[in-house]
Amino acid sequence: MNRIRLKDKEFELFISFEEINKAITLMAARIKADADGKNPLFVGILNGAFMFIAELMLQLNGAYELAFARYSSYHGMETTEQMQEIMPVHADVNGRNLILLEDIVDSGYTMSWLKKKLYEAGAAEVKIAAMLFKPDALRYDAKPDYTGMEIPNDFIVGHGLDYDGLGRSFRDIYKIVD
Repeated sequence: MNRIRLKDKEFELFISFEEINKAITLMAARIKADADGKNPLFVGILNGAFMFIAELMLQLNGAYELAFARYSSYHGMETTEQMQEIMPVHADVNGRNLILLEDIVDSGYTMSWLKKKLYEAGAAEVKIAAMLFKPDALRYDAKPDYTGMEIPNDFIVGHGLDYDGLGRSFRDIYKIVD
C-alpha cells in the first residue's frame, strides 16, 4: 500500500518493512557485540515498540532477560510532557546494565525521564536502543546509544507506531501527508 487513511489523516509510504528489518539486523549486531559478557536487562517500552522488541530479540538470539514497561506522554499527535507511569519496570535493576528498547526517540522526554528514574533505582548503566530517532526534534538528554534509522521530524505511523491507537499493525511505516 502506498497510502493509508487513519481517522481524519492521510499517510504515504515512508519506510518499507525490508528497510526496517535491515536496520534492526545491523543494530542487533552492534548490541550483541557490546553486550557480550555484560548480561544486560532489556526493557521493552510498550505499546509502540512491541514489533521492534520482538524483531530485535529474535535477531539477538540469546539467553537475555527481557522486562516490559509502559509510559505515556502523548495525546494524539503531540507530547504533553506529563508522564503517566502505566506499568513500571518490575525487574530488579539495582547494579544492572539496562538497554531500553524504544520505538522512536523524538523530543527525548520519556527516555530522559526514565533513565533518571532507573539510575535513581540503582541501575549501573542505562542505554537506549531506538528503532527510529528524530535528531531535529530532540530537546532532552536522551540521544539513543543504538539507532536503527535517523528520520526527519515528520509524524509517522505503522510498525508499532500509532495515531490515536490506530495504525500500529502495518508492517511498513507511513508519514503524514500535509
